[in-house]
Amino acid sequence: MRIAVGCDHIVTDTKNEVVKYLREKGHEVFDEGTYDFERTHYPIYARKVGVRVLNKEADFGIVICGTGVGISNAASKVPGVRITLARDVLTAGMARKNLNANVLGLGARITGIGLIQNIIDEFLNTGYTETKENKELIEKIDGLKTECEEIQQVNFFDEFIEKWNQGFYHD
Repeated sequence: MRIAVGCDHIVTDTKNEVVKYLREKGHEVFDEGTYDFERTHYPIYARKVGVRVLNKEADFGIVICGTGVGISNAASKVPGVRITLARDVLTAGMARKNLNANVLGLGARITGIGLIQNIIDEFLNTGYTETKENKELIEKIDGLKTECEEIQQVNFFDEFIEKWNQGFYHD
């Protein structure tokens, strides 16, 4: 499988472990960053992962931050992303089985690496069960999102990254 992975700066070590784990299992991995522990903004990496999935360059995406909440919320804004924030194996499997989730959100300060690996395995190994009810639910969920011209802009965050590099932001 082709899997895109992204994170914020506080869990880069966990993202690196996840990338290594996936590659050892034979998956092609797109490491979308971040690559160090310098302060950054997770919507950048959530979007990169989501767009890879949207463009079918990746079969699935995995986004990781401290709790998983922020980066999952950001990834959910990419049209076509159906994300689940999972802290247990059952949630990951049910999201794939019933909602055909294509991005997995994880909180590395909440969930240890061993459990993260189990959650990832369940997510990737569980197939979608297409039923009338599941299909209708997915259609309703997808109908909540509207296409946005900004999502098609390849360099959407360039202005903000440049301001960050110039020291404009002080958070």
